[in-house]
Amino acid sequence: MALAEPAAPSTAGPPQDHFVSIRDVDLVYGRGETGMQALGGASIEVQKGGFAAVVGPSGCGKSSLMKLVTGLLPPTKGTISVAGKIVDGPVNVAGMAFQNPTLLPWRSTLQNIMLPLEVVEPHRRKLRRNRKDYEAQAHDLLAAVGLTGFADRAPWQLSGGMQQRASLCRALIHQPELLMLDEPFGALDAFTREELWSVLQKLWMERRFTVILVTHDLREAVYLADTIHVMSARPGRIVASRKVPLAYPRTLEDTFKPEFVDIVHELRHHISRERQAVS
Repeated sequence: MALAEPAAPSTAGPPQDHFVSIRDVDLVYGRGETGMQALGGASIEVQKGGFAAVVGPSGCGKSSLMKLVTGLLPPTKGTISVAGKIVDGPVNVAGMAFQNPTLLPWRSTLQNIMLPLEVVEPHRRKLRRNRKDYEAQAHDLLAAVGLTGFADRAPWQLSGGMQQRASLCRALIHQPELLMLDEPFGALDAFTREELWSVLQKLWMERRFTVILVTHDLREAVYLADTIHVMSARPGRIVASRKVPLAYPRTLEDTFKPEFVDIVHELRHHISRERQAVS
């Protein structure tokens, strides 16, 4: 199956089956001659419960997309909707995890995981009354990512991979409908990274939240995503989309199969062509 050109965005309201809709979005940092256009006419749609990956050359605006979808930045042009509502400020249905787990060093692992419950409504007003229930949910998440027994450990007592597992738990503790992942495994060694692919896939298959993953790792994208979107060089736009016709659950053995390798090569070729276009 070859890479497909993205369909032209509709001008109608957000489709009901699209949980995330990014439509003809421009993003410009700064103003006037010093302004820098990060995105130009970017359009992506992600179905509810889907797992989308965004890949592309460095500096193409992948991380900017994350900020737009979560409402941390407003678009210069175009519209973004999440759960059928236009994004005009920070969204409370999203959980986020980044390359750096950013665990607070003065809090235990459990306390770090519970942090979103102190901020996000309606959990914030329920936390004191239902703390035991929330702590039980946190322990369930720790068990799901293989961190049983580490709830009381400080971040410095955890390895890099363990810290990233805790970061995933923190992103999911408030049961978000949308999980935004910005290079979450990029700083880890290859073996730990591959192990966490399996952890994330298992969590997604069990809970079926919607995921948007930004990554430079094409194997990671093919292993995890049901759809992969390829961005152009800056100003970024979606130049191709690729369905991944591989059954779940996927294993590391699958990454050596010809059909898996072929998709990785297609993506690499497409990104190389984008990089050459600006060299």
